[in-house]
Amino acid sequence: MSAGTKIGMIGFGAIGQEIAQALGRLGEDARLVGTLVRSGRAAPAAVGTVAQLIAARPVVVIECAGHQAVREYVPALLEAGIDCIVSSIGALADTELAAELLAAEARGGGRLLLPAGAIAGLDGLVAAALAGIDRVTYTSHKPPHAWRGTPAEALIDLDAPAAEQIFFEGSAREAAATYPKNANVSVAVGLAGIGIDRTRVRLVSSRAVADPLGVIEAEGAFGRFRFEILALASPGNPKTSALTGYSLLQCARLGGAWPVSALIGA
Repeated sequence: MSAGTKIGMIGFGAIGQEIAQALGRLGEDARLVGTLVRSGRAAPAAVGTVAQLIAARPVVVIECAGHQAVREYVPALLEAGIDCIVSSIGALADTELAAELLAAEARGGGRLLLPAGAIAGLDGLVAAALAGIDRVTYTSHKPPHAWRGTPAEALIDLDAPAAEQIFFEGSAREAAATYPKNANVSVAVGLAGIGIDRTRVRLVSSRAVADPLGVIEAEGAFGRFRFEILALASPGNPKTSALTGYSLLQCARLGGAWPVSALIGA
């Protein structure tokens, strides 16, 4: 990406607002040429349709609006030759959608890109995958209130005094399908390493943390490592990290995201 790369966005929630504010602090407001939002929603360079976003001619679009936005808008952008950095990477747990996105990429030339998000260490997983990985586990610790409004409420008592409650253990694909607003990172970890079906995920309600704590553990022919990342929660959304928006923006400004097609084919 060049210094003057034109950027588009899908969505203007907590993450989108952080991205816009960061561009303002950098003096780069003019780089944001279109923000796709629902009719009547205020946003910088607001547009109401994906056709209007394409007409604004961004080089790269940052998706930060959820799984449904990936389904509705990203295929058309890829087919128009526009790179898309996908925040809601958990949408790729849907095999049919993943195939549709990669087919659109092949037809139009836009790249489907995986950002590091709020998790450091994905670059280590990408490297280790070449050497050989036997096991990868991702554990997400979040305070009880971050799990409200999710299926966790039916599995555990979020008001219980227990220091920690593990309420999910399964594959990254299962985690993302069941907890789409909380477990996108698990799919990113899976894509970077041994795949989303072989990557094991634990979701934990923890009173020991006030903000999201993610732990990646991997072992294989390369050796073993453990990355532990405590990232402050977004002020506007306790289900995501405040670092997420900045990671997405830096991928758009400086490059560094990974083509999903290359990771799936690795």
